[in-house]
Amino acid sequence: MIQLKNVSKSFGNQTVLQDVDMTLTEGKVIGIVGENGAGKTTLFRCIAGLESFDGTITSDCTPLKNHLGFLMTDPFFFSKITGEEYIRLLCNAREIELEELDRKNVFDLPLKQYASMYSTGMKKKLALTALLLQQNQYFILDEPFNGLDIQSNMVLTEIILQLKALNKIVLVSSHIFSTLRDTCDEIYLLRSGEPIRKVLPQEFDRLEAEMKATTIGSKISDLGLR
Repeated sequence: MIQLKNVSKSFGNQTVLQDVDMTLTEGKVIGIVGENGAGKTTLFRCIAGLESFDGTITSDCTPLKNHLGFLMTDPFFFSKITGEEYIRLLCNAREIELEELDRKNVFDLPLKQYASMYSTGMKKKLALTALLLQQNQYFILDEPFNGLDIQSNMVLTEIILQLKALNKIVLVSSHIFSTLRDTCDEIYLLRSGEPIRKVLPQEFDRLEAEMKATTIGSKISDLGLR
């Protein structure tokens, strides 16, 4: 379990997160949705220990960062490290002995090439592969479907469902609502740094409709497309 109590974060005079309370339990996939700037990535960075914050974050596995795999929107790679070297580096950090890597290369990546030469989608798949092979208990996936081809999206969906079956905690954000519908047990709507609503599967369609109505409104008709 991961529990957040009164988690707040400010950058100067700008409050990005305000009194966030969440309980994340094993065997669940939890979605986070909200407009750009709602605080999703900042929340993830706080949980991952990459940002200081007010409030508390506790977990059953401590220290939390040693059991957490954080897939960032834009993963960073050193300029002269191959895909294979990157995976082995991250596994070594968890003292995981890696065997038969070629069989575990589920995205068919060119592991002998420099990771810095990969496309955006390939970089994301490489970072995800390394986090999975670390055997983490908790996963944070920040926009994991962005930049992936349709086949990789299908593989990723099945991976998330398998992590759920393995009793992991998966926290995921996505601007593609269908990917959340296919994977999540609950979704938190984040607005101006506050989780204003928790939605269960039977309400997912209603949430999507409400978000469309709020986001689109009369904007399309106002364009006067002809």
